[in-house]
Amino acid sequence: MKKYKTSLHWFRRDLRLVDNAGLWNAQQMSEQVVPVYVLSDWKKKHDWTGPNRQAFLCGNLQSLAKNLEAIGSRLVLRCGSAERELEKLLKETKAEALFVNRDPDPFGKEVEGKVKEVCERMGVAFHSFKDAVLHEADEVVKGDGSAYRVYTPYSKVWLGLAKPEPLPRVKSLGNAVGDNVKSEALPTLAHWGLEESGAELPEAGERAARERMKNFVGSRRLPEYAEKRNVPFGMHSSGLSPDLRYGLIGIRELYARCRKKAEEMSTGERKGVETYVKELGWREFYMAVLHFWPEVLETDFNPEFRNVRWDSDEALFEAWKAGMTGFPMVDAGMRQLLATGWMHNRLRMIVAMFLTKDLHCHWRLGESFFMQQLIDGEIASNNGGWQWSAGTGADAAPYFRIQNPWLQGKRFDPDGMYIKKWIPELKDVPVERLHEPAKLRLAKDYPLPIVDHHAERDKTLERFKQGKEKR
Repeated sequence: MKKYKTSLHWFRRDLRLVDNAGLWNAQQMSEQVVPVYVLSDWKKKHDWTGPNRQAFLCGNLQSLAKNLEAIGSRLVLRCGSAERELEKLLKETKAEALFVNRDPDPFGKEVEGKVKEVCERMGVAFHSFKDAVLHEADEVVKGDGSAYRVYTPYSKVWLGLAKPEPLPRVKSLGNAVGDNVKSEALPTLAHWGLEESGAELPEAGERAARERMKNFVGSRRLPEYAEKRNVPFGMHSSGLSPDLRYGLIGIRELYARCRKKAEEMSTGERKGVETYVKELGWREFYMAVLHFWPEVLETDFNPEFRNVRWDSDEALFEAWKAGMTGFPMVDAGMRQLLATGWMHNRLRMIVAMFLTKDLHCHWRLGESFFMQQLIDGEIASNNGGWQWSAGTGADAAPYFRIQNPWLQGKRFDPDGMYIKKWIPELKDVPVERLHEPAKLRLAKDYPLPIVDHHAERDKTLERFKQGKEKR
């Protein structure tokens, strides 16, 4: 006998049927599971998302709806505040329990708390599960229970913990959801008052994401990850960050597949797996930082640098956003972002450090712009990455270690292949000219460098020094 006659499973960042902790437990404990997704009701503009993210979400919801229909169920869509819409649905379905996977972000946790209060008031059981991560923030702490501020000691504990096993595919959710349970239509960008950005996005949905996971783990990219992950031209990264963000693949299954593949590899090849797994650890480290220090979304993690002076030159910021700074490696990264809704991680560091250290713009400007463009926009990782580049964050690059964009291009794109792919007006420029400050225009429609890197580097060092002295 199952414990509940009818339950709800509230989908959020777990848009899949395989290795889904909340959904799996819901179907194990319930005769019928009603799957629901609550659409946000903001319009036109949002600080933390944009057309790329929402278009990808639309595709993922369409895929999820089809997958649920294939197992005899139906996705119920509601729109508005989650606590209000879920309360209505609990009443309509006479559900006895609500199942959900926990969100690692503070905003998601706040909504979970409100929904839990609704359930308690209604006498409905509330079940929440770890699903977005291998280890939640309070699992990886020091002996005295305090949080880690530096990745390396955090990672040693994180790597040493036993990892949860993946869960099977959910094949049935019991009785079909009746027609009396009303649902909104599957959304398009018009739902949020948005228009297509024109970016070339990856194929949405669980099936496509699983193919990407299998291709990465089964290809040379995994054993060669340690060696080639910083090469931006070609495909040398996993490309799975959007799939993890929306939960199109389960983190438990991804980890298990990597470890199983490592068993088939030589000792040298396993370094690629180990390096990739540590990147998964970085993802959870930044989620832990956000959990213990949610104020990082508003201010610098390191109090030493909260008095550093920043500029707000709109023209410089707009040039950076458009990929028209006259620094080819920076501009190539920004154009990749605009064209695809994604950017290679090495370029994320380069363009972020350029904005903060060469243009002296506050990291929060770049952080927000990234979240509006990236299809894999993860609040914790994005904030952590920006504060790392700015020199203000947890385990950040020291403020005095400022990357030279010209040398970065020469080191990671020596043949100029990445630059020429994303900046076609430079395709005929000799490669050596791409990696040194231009005194003449490299091409008719391409600008001269908008700042002098060495002069701006000196300004940054002085500003950080003054900011520390003011404290």
